[in-house]
Amino acid sequence: MKHTPAFKIGLFGIGLDTYWPQFEGLKERLEGYLNDVHTRIAELHPHIVNAGLVDTADKAFEAGHRFRTEGVNIIFLYVTTYALSSTVLPVVQQAKVPVIVLNLSPEAAINYTTFNKMNDRTRMTGEWLAWCSACPVPEIANVFLRTGVQFYQVTGMLRNDVECWKEILEWVEAAKVAHTMAFNRLGCMGHYYSGMLDIYSDLTQQYRFFGGHIELIEVDELAALRREVTDEEIEGRVQLFHAKFDVQSDCSEAELKRAARTSVALDRLTAQYQLGSMAYYYKGTGNHENEDAISSIILGNSLLTANGIPVAGEYEIKNAQAMKIMDSFGAGGSFTEYYAMDFNEDVVLMGHDGPGHIAIAEGKTKVRPLYVYHGKVGRGLSVEMSVKNGPVTLLSVVQQGNGKLMLLTAEADSVAGPILEIGNTNSRYKFSIGARRFVNDWNSHGPAHHCAVGVGHIVSKIKKLGLLLGMEVVQVC
Repeated sequence: MKHTPAFKIGLFGIGLDTYWPQFEGLKERLEGYLNDVHTRIAELHPHIVNAGLVDTADKAFEAGHRFRTEGVNIIFLYVTTYALSSTVLPVVQQAKVPVIVLNLSPEAAINYTTFNKMNDRTRMTGEWLAWCSACPVPEIANVFLRTGVQFYQVTGMLRNDVECWKEILEWVEAAKVAHTMAFNRLGCMGHYYSGMLDIYSDLTQQYRFFGGHIELIEVDELAALRREVTDEEIEGRVQLFHAKFDVQSDCSEAELKRAARTSVALDRLTAQYQLGSMAYYYKGTGNHENEDAISSIILGNSLLTANGIPVAGEYEIKNAQAMKIMDSFGAGGSFTEYYAMDFNEDVVLMGHDGPGHIAIAEGKTKVRPLYVYHGKVGRGLSVEMSVKNGPVTLLSVVQQGNGKLMLLTAEADSVAGPILEIGNTNSRYKFSIGARRFVNDWNSHGPAHHCAVGVGHIVSKIKKLGLLLGMEVVQVC
């Protein structure tokens, strides 16, 4: 999308102005802690709007106005010491974005012996106030709940706390993905696969939960763009195919050139509509140009998918959203479905015909000719790959019976072993709860038969994204 606003993080600390003349150096010490938080978060994302230490109601209104006018997407509220909730609420009420409350102690514990030897109760109180970040959090939570403020908590230590900062990183990543989805342009080219009822989706519900824009595109537009592709562009794209794929010897030059023409046209189509993802399907009968375009689309769509524009076949719009989420988390997100079960090895084989996410393939993706596209019109080149061996996450955007969308997810491992060498994506997945129970549990939540698979275990990030988007998240394993 043109001129997509930058993702921005709002940051502020809180304190009580009454303390500053009472306890020498306390304010400066807390500001130092806030600066430490800024530095750490800036390592995760540089665009931070820091409103400083808010210690009065007037400063709270100023900070809230600044956050709103500068367009922050999420706020980190660092609780440095006790502070009145009246100095917190105006900030977040004006900004109207999710708030992450950082309840971070300076270290693991106060040194009680050193503390109790200070022999100055004023200094001792000032020292305690530098450690009492937990004190006002119940007050803040109470007020946020009663006033409808969306908030979440991270409790831990400012320093030397890997778990705590992992949580903060995940909140940043989840908020960035929510921002990406809010401005994503999803192209829908063609029409649904007739009779595949589970993939039919309410597009307005997609807007409700994800935002963004959905562009309905005719296959004729792609066919028209194919006519404009030059011989030089075709040659260049064939060379790119050889660089990016393991092109098998039985792939004809004519089919490679046909796929190359379509690939170049796809790049122009996605640029024309500024697409960040796409779902497509077309029967392709009765119009030679349209059939020629749609039957030579797999390699081009695989390149798009690997370059941050995930493409889902069979007009599976919900899964295009799931793939975009996975890709935005840096995990990939390849189009997949059940292929078979292997009860000897207790694994589920999963894959799909059509485009694959070649950037997360185990080795180089093979290109093979198919003389029939099962269940579809035409023939042409297809890709055969397995997802990288190691931890993976499955994600499905589920449209429930009540119309609302839900995120269904599971963690597994992609394991080595034989696959079906039929020119499709294909992987072997092992689940902690076993293949039988995984299949039963996954199916029980009513997903469509497609899902997205990406590398790494990222369910904890997906759960945070669900909270930010107001979506239920169910983890099977």
